[in-house]
Amino acid sequence: MKNVEPLVRTAGVLSPTAGPAMPGADVRTRDRVARLLLEEGAATTADLSERLGLTPAAVRRHLDAMLAEGRVVSRERPGRGPRGRGRPAKEFVLTDAGRQSFPHTYDDLAAEVLRFLARQHGGDAVTTFAEERVRVLEERCRAAMADAGDDPLAKAEALADALSAEGYAASASALAGGGQLCQHHCPVAQVAAEFPQLCEAETAVISRLLGSHVQRLATIAHGDGVCTTHIPAPSHHQTHTRPGRTSS
Repeated sequence: MKNVEPLVRTAGVLSPTAGPAMPGADVRTRDRVARLLLEEGAATTADLSERLGLTPAAVRRHLDAMLAEGRVVSRERPGRGPRGRGRPAKEFVLTDAGRQSFPHTYDDLAAEVLRFLARQHGGDAVTTFAEERVRVLEERCRAAMADAGDDPLAKAEALADALSAEGYAASASALAGGGQLCQHHCPVAQVAAEFPQLCEAETAVISRLLGSHVQRLATIAHGDGVCTTHIPAPSHHQTHTRPGRTSS
């Protein structure tokens, strides 16, 4: 996980012998767990324990409660090199229900405005709006990618970092057939479900920034857990890797 500044600088450490936490404290801690999972995309109990300043046992207690509530699911952490002995690490990710606990600001108002725009000026006007909306995003991401060089994975990682800074909780990975960019949060998912022009404009930005044709495989707006964009391998069919990473 990236070494980023903790969301809360001070946190009480729960010990196995401590008395039961107050319900309000539990709610706040689980909200912090959810926020970290939103930012990182996925995390193990050990990752969350380190970031939150809680014991692994305390973190597991909160994760068990969130699993029961349907806010998170667990899965085997993808391999990141030769697997050692023992059971594979388990990581946790937010479900759609868990993601819905975060605010989608002014979704209803935004949808009403776009409906009005479409009625008055047609669908092309919505497309023009969507393209204009991501123009500034593209400029900021391009500036953040200035030092990424020409390596496709390096560019994808730089773009993921830039999108994360914009609230998309993005990550990038190398695949045998190219690469993959995942966005674990979409600030306009509910509006984009009705107006796909928003997703289409965003996909075009990703394509321009990476200098490659890309293909959207899944979107949160259409009910998928993650917005997934496939980045084809370069035409010379060489797989690019970076130190410490392996293609999957």
